[in-house]
Amino acid sequence: MADKNKMTEMEYEPLVYDPQYILMVNQLKKYFPIKGGMVSRVVGQVKAVDGVTFNLKRGTTMGLVGESGCGKTTTGRTILRLAGEKTGGEVLFNGKEVYDLTNKEMRSMRTKMQIIFQDPFSSLSPRLPVAEIIGEAVREHNLVPKAEFNDYIDQVMDNCGLQPFHKDRYPHEFSGGQRQRICIARALALNPEFVVCDEPVSALDVSIQAQIINLLKDLQEQYKLTYLFISHDLSVVEHISDSVGVMYLGNLVEYGDTDDIFNNPLHPYTKALFSAIPVPDPKVKKNRIVLEGSIPSPANPPAGCKFHTRCPYCTERCKSEVPVQKEIEPGHYVVCHLYDK
Repeated sequence: MADKNKMTEMEYEPLVYDPQYILMVNQLKKYFPIKGGMVSRVVGQVKAVDGVTFNLKRGTTMGLVGESGCGKTTTGRTILRLAGEKTGGEVLFNGKEVYDLTNKEMRSMRTKMQIIFQDPFSSLSPRLPVAEIIGEAVREHNLVPKAEFNDYIDQVMDNCGLQPFHKDRYPHEFSGGQRQRICIARALALNPEFVVCDEPVSALDVSIQAQIINLLKDLQEQYKLTYLFISHDLSVVEHISDSVGVMYLGNLVEYGDTDDIFNNPLHPYTKALFSAIPVPDPKVKKNRIVLEGSIPSPANPPAGCKFHTRCPYCTERCKSEVPVQKEIEPGHYVVCHLYDK
């Protein structure tokens, strides 16, 4: 088994660190075992993340979009080393391979990489008041002297739109938007450089979504943060992101600057996805692209291009040969046989 993993690791060209990127991901894979039988043998694998490659510049936001079950959240958690060991690939954070760090080094790295979870209620402990939720990790990592602790928590809360009298209240006493502000404050209290935002506004009303998005943008400018913004809402992604990655069944099928992706989508899946974006004008009719069939199982993906079972442009080559990532224009990458020269 070790030899197989080693072979998987060597299927790609190793990364060369570039200081302009805070995060460099190369052929990242994360498989989950399927067990069955009397002795719970491994009978298969769910290929949740299956060869994702991208680079993220400092101080920018990358949006990650795709249908439910395509591997967006697992990608974010695997980058942060929250989903167990990776199956293959590389994750360089500030030039260091995250999965080569010792427990002590990883503990120190945790303060630089944080996550804002999707559900602002279940991700908060119901037994702790807000001040403890935000300050627990600050105290654990000894980030500020004890004498300055309370003032520091007050400042973090103020930055996130929370009042000092909220400190002694519990999560159930807050609205959804306020709870998400608590989640943001908890992440920012550690003074991170990189934050994974895992659908942070999907559980909120539209008006509250706008407040949270504007808060994230303001905090990014203030603290020079870098975001990986995972979302289903393409309109939100277009508003907040500098670059966009489109995922399908564990693969990144298209990646590039936000303007390039939205103005000139290349992959058939991206075109279908973007055709579903509602237009705020009743007189405008969009040509909706309706995909046939459903997403194949990540435990048994189709051969060749994984999208060929639903693609209107499918050829025989698509059914047998896996496409590779190609740069069609500067910084705009696509994984599709249609663009082979």
